[in-house]
Order: sequence, then structure tokens, then C-alpha cells
Amino acid sequence: MRPLFQFTPAQYWRAFLLAGLAAGASVWAGPASKTTRVPSEFVQFGEPDQAKGAEILAEFRNLGIAGDYYLQFELRVMPRRGDEVIYAGRLWGSRNETGPISRVVLEDGQGRVHRLLIQSGSAPRIWNWRPGQASPEVMPADGVYRPLLAGTELTPFDLLMPYLYWDEFVFEGVSKVLGRAAHTFRLQTPAEDPADDGRLAAVRVQLDTQFRAMVQSELLDAKGEPYKSLTLRDLKKVGYQWMIKAIDLRNERTRDKTRFQVVRAAVGLDLSPTVFDAAFLAEEITPPANTEFLGR
Repeated sequence: MRPLFQFTPAQYWRAFLLAGLAAGASVWAGPASKTTRVPSEFVQFGEPDQAKGAEILAEFRNLGIAGDYYLQFELRVMPRRGDEVIYAGRLWGSRNETGPISRVVLEDGQGRVHRLLIQSGSAPRIWNWRPGQASPEVMPADGVYRPLLAGTELTPFDLLMPYLYWDEFVFEGVSKVLGRAAHTFRLQTPAEDPADDGRLAAVRVQLDTQFRAMVQSELLDAKGEPYKSLTLRDLKKVGYQWMIKAIDLRNERTRDKTRFQVVRAAVGLDLSPTVFDAAFLAEEITPPANTEFLGR
């Protein structure tokens, strides 16, 4: 696997934010280290500077991707026990005045499709459409945490990444993640949001100190224990821009895993506004012809 940390800061930023998946996405190589001891070169003295943490987080929120883009991806369902299953998907991404926006099409392996329009940012919202619906519907709050396809670990919440914009957070300082120094934030679930049926208490986000790229996030329960993680696995350059190639979403309780694997991509596009208009979500959109194969 290609080393992750050989890029310029701008390249790495754009590559990771492209995942947000949509913001999406949403990213998140190798499994997270279980070691709590921080190497001597990462040791910090005194309490973490919360004002400095706020600056780092604000910088992360304000950066985005230049231009429109397209991804063809596979969802590899990799259960701890049982056979792997692969689903196909497509994603068109852009950014508007509210934040990152993406149109996602998923196929369930039996010819049925599920289309979503995902508006990330400070006012997140998701519309979804399936064949037979008269018009797209706004996804209810409880639907955000349900798997998009049976057996996968991918949920609308993973694509939306709303926690990046939550107001309440604690900057936990510098820690070791995947052998590198990372600024670590614990973002608190809003009090009025019974997230994931009350299971989600906070999200820990870890940004590489050199590149400010998010290399991992963890969903935490009320005891502070992670029950799901998202980890960046691989990158590849497409044209002028580094792209996300693989992200792992892992259920920390069952150890089942789903890999979001990009197989084709196109950047620098100029997409029609109707691609990101909920009123046109039922319409078929033709993928661009000039996609680059990223391999599997």
C-alpha cells in the first residue's frame, strides 16, 4: 500500500475532503492503534490549548474541493464470518453556499436503485428516492443511522458527517494515530439530538498535525468506548488532485467491516445544477465519459 503521508498539505486536504465521502465524506491507512502510550516525540506539556484547537477545527471546516467531481465506487461488505458481498455505487460531488453536496446512487445487486441527495454543512439534510415514489422525500432523523444497504456498515450519517459542524467540542491535544502525531477532538452530540437512538454520545476526530487531514473518526457511546470507526486506507492521484481510493467502516463490536472503494473517478467537472436539485432526484444522470480507472 502507498504511504499516506507523502503529499503536500493542499493535496492531502482535497483528497480527504473528497471522501466526506461526499463531504463527504465522510476519511477514515490501517486499523486504529489500541496503544494509549504516546511516543516521546508526541508528548505535549500542560493542558491542551482550547483556543488553538478551535482555530484548527475552523480551518478544517472552511476548506473544500475545487470544482465538481464524480466517483464510481464499490461497497465491499467484509463480515468477520461469512462471504463477502460487493455492491455498486456512483457519486457526483460539488459545493454550494451551505457546504459540500453530493448525489449518490446505490444498487442493491438485484437491479434496484436507491438515490440520495446529501447536503452537508451547518444545516445538514438528506433527500432519498426509490423507484415507485412519486417524488423524493426528506429522510427522517432516525433514518440517518440505518445502513443504506442490508449488511453494510455504511449509513447516511457516514456520508453526511454532521459532527464536523457540532458546536460543542473538547480539544484533547496531540496523540498517536497510525504512528503519527494527530490533533484529537471530541465533538459532543447536541443535547436535543437523540443520536443513534441515544447510543451516540460523541465523535472523536483525529487530524494529522502536519497536514490537518482527518485520518480517523470514532463514534463513542456514553462510556466513551468506540462502537464504530472510519479509517482512511489509500489514496491515488487523478489528474491534478489526490483522490480517496479506499475507506474502511468498521463495527467495533462485531468486527464486521465495509470498504468504500473508488474504482473510477473524474475531477474538474462542470456539472449542471439539476444534478444537485432534489426535484430532479428521480431522473437518471449519465456518468461522465472521461473517468480514470483507479484499480481495485
